[in-house]
Amino acid sequence: MQRVTIAVDGMTCAGCAAHVQGALQQAVGVQDAAVNLLLRSAAIAYDPALTSPEQLADTVRKTGYGAEVPSGSSSAIAEQAERDRALDKEFRSARTKAAVSAVAGAVALAAPSVVPQPALNYLLLVITVAVMAWAGRDFYVRAWRAARHGSTDMNTLIAIGTGAAFLYSLAATLAPRLFTAHGLVPDVYYEAVIFITAFILAGNAVEAHAKRRTSSALRSLADLQPRTARVARDGKEIDVPAEQVARGETVIVRPGERVPVDGDVVSGRSAVDESMITGEPAPVEKQAGDRVIGGTINRTGTFRYRATTLGADSVLARIVQLMRDAQRSRAPIQRLADRVSAVFVPTVVVLAIVTFLVWIIASPSAPLVRALAASVAVLIIACPCAMGLAVPTAVMVASGRGAELGVLIKGGETLQRAGQVDTVVVDKTGTVTEGRPTVTDVVLVSADATAATLTAGARQDVGAGVAPSPLNHSPDEREVLRAAASLESASEHPLADAVTRAARERGLMPGVPDTFTSEPGRGVSGTVEGRAMLVGNERLMADGGVDIGIMRPSALRLALQGKTPVYVAADGTLLGVLGIADPIKATTREAISRMGSMHLDVVMLTGDTSQSGQRIAREAGIQRVVGGVMPDGKVAEIARLQSGGRVVAMIGDGVNDAPALARADVGMAIGTGTDIAADAADIVLMRGDLRSAAQAIALSRRTMRIMKQNLFWAFAYNVVAIPIAAGVLYPAFHILLSPILASAAMALSSVTVVLNSLRLRRAQVG
Repeated sequence: MQRVTIAVDGMTCAGCAAHVQGALQQAVGVQDAAVNLLLRSAAIAYDPALTSPEQLADTVRKTGYGAEVPSGSSSAIAEQAERDRALDKEFRSARTKAAVSAVAGAVALAAPSVVPQPALNYLLLVITVAVMAWAGRDFYVRAWRAARHGSTDMNTLIAIGTGAAFLYSLAATLAPRLFTAHGLVPDVYYEAVIFITAFILAGNAVEAHAKRRTSSALRSLADLQPRTARVARDGKEIDVPAEQVARGETVIVRPGERVPVDGDVVSGRSAVDESMITGEPAPVEKQAGDRVIGGTINRTGTFRYRATTLGADSVLARIVQLMRDAQRSRAPIQRLADRVSAVFVPTVVVLAIVTFLVWIIASPSAPLVRALAASVAVLIIACPCAMGLAVPTAVMVASGRGAELGVLIKGGETLQRAGQVDTVVVDKTGTVTEGRPTVTDVVLVSADATAATLTAGARQDVGAGVAPSPLNHSPDEREVLRAAASLESASEHPLADAVTRAARERGLMPGVPDTFTSEPGRGVSGTVEGRAMLVGNERLMADGGVDIGIMRPSALRLALQGKTPVYVAADGTLLGVLGIADPIKATTREAISRMGSMHLDVVMLTGDTSQSGQRIAREAGIQRVVGGVMPDGKVAEIARLQSGGRVVAMIGDGVNDAPALARADVGMAIGTGTDIAADAADIVLMRGDLRSAAQAIALSRRTMRIMKQNLFWAFAYNVVAIPIAAGVLYPAFHILLSPILASAAMALSSVTVVLNSLRLRRAQVG
């Protein structure tokens, strides 16, 4: 199954989108189709063996709308720029036509006071024809196109309404005696046609402007990509367009400049502002070997880096693409509006005909005039634009707001499901904790065989950058740490990385082991500076004949604290034991507290023992822990919660979390974790912070409230407005709604829905 997004031109209301979507879903080879009115596109999942993108575009064209297959060569950033240009053009065109139509309407209103009656109607006729042919042309062309293909949409209502008013006025202008012979006044409705056109176009202009605001986050991201890059070529530094940077080229970035493309630092040091990716304001230190992301800002030093992922494969382009895909997707709540929209326009046409007939039969005076006005008002006021915008605008704004917070939401369905979550399952390592083991304690064996505990982090004077003398019979912390790091420097184990990192952070310079042997499941052995070294667990010490009896109490104490004891011995003599732990992230406790205030139950899953997991959970404020679970066990635990009626969000970062992320109702991947986890998840937390998960759920809940408000007002507007336009208040209150006011009300309803959605741009979600 493959996916393609086709641009659809000419859609103006929910009925249009429903008609196109229905045709696509019935096409051969189509598994699913989601048509987005706001983005004017169709996202289609199809079987390439049965159909093709071009055939799908033809299916759209047969419904009466334009369709264009993407070239496939442009990146999401380029596509976004093209969409922004189209929206700008749409806004300017609608604004100009609305302004000219309004001026023409004002002239039509003022004309009776300065133009003699015999010539007045002909002047108004000329003005009206000009407005209809220029400003309102698209309404009639699209209505005719839809009629040719057996469908109806918003343009149908506008064309029938204004067309009926125009034809009535034309008859009154050309054959006034036909009216007077039957006792009727040959009134004309030219100014109504002009003002209806002006109001609808004004609404379209405001709507187009609002659409630009809904995608402001996407536009801001796209604008982050620098236009040029400084590269090293033939021994010179030259500026080239960013899209011409080749993979593997050396790029130079100075302070204050944006990083043009993704890559890996090869020389220099700096602090880079990555807030546009992570939402975290603190700059990130970069040095040789670190990754930099295109669009981020270099704050302090100059550095050189090797370009890696470019164009559509870059992090920025993938984020923009992810957001575009999310905005094209449909929330399940949209289906209600779709079902109504599919039959709405034909129903309104029938209601307008019934309104006309009732007024013709029941009106005590001027039945034809009142019947025409009421039926035209029904047609105009009932345009279902607001229904078509109710959900997509909220999805667009929410996904943009999420991106600003470092939360990437993969679609409207995910956005809706996240708001229903009541249970959050978190992985321990790398999610609750840093995921990077750290040496927290060094316990030494003194010369008189007594133990003294020294906390590694509390010693600021260790090493001072000076290599110590060889080990002697009274080792201190610095000697033990350096000796262990020298041997572990040849290992790739996470615990070995913790030891070597601890030594370097304290200014120690680990040596190079003369010999090295990895002892799987036990530790490492070898020689360092002529001495036989062992670094590992109790089994390794026993195999090496090292007596660890005196250090067992200290090792047990470390284990009870959830730390891993690692013994260090030289020439058969025990030197001490290191305590290594994976500390919880600084923000974890705050995040768990925030979830509790949101009435979310939090469960921690870990492959470690329950004892170790309980310690971490207590520190983080988590009440429930399930320990000793492998990947399949995590899936089983989530399934068990779901069978109990829980809506579960799973948060993880590793390859082993991918099955559980896929099984959960909402999978959330820590963005600093593996690509496999991110691919399996519904939401990516770019900040690597559990607070982002709370923000995602809070944003989803707020978005669902906005969607429901939008749909309520869109439906309520039509339920209330159509009867008023039909004249239901006339018998009791003598109130009739003119077609001009009906057009203004219709435009206002759409603008109201969009503006309500835009409230999400400033949503405070923690």
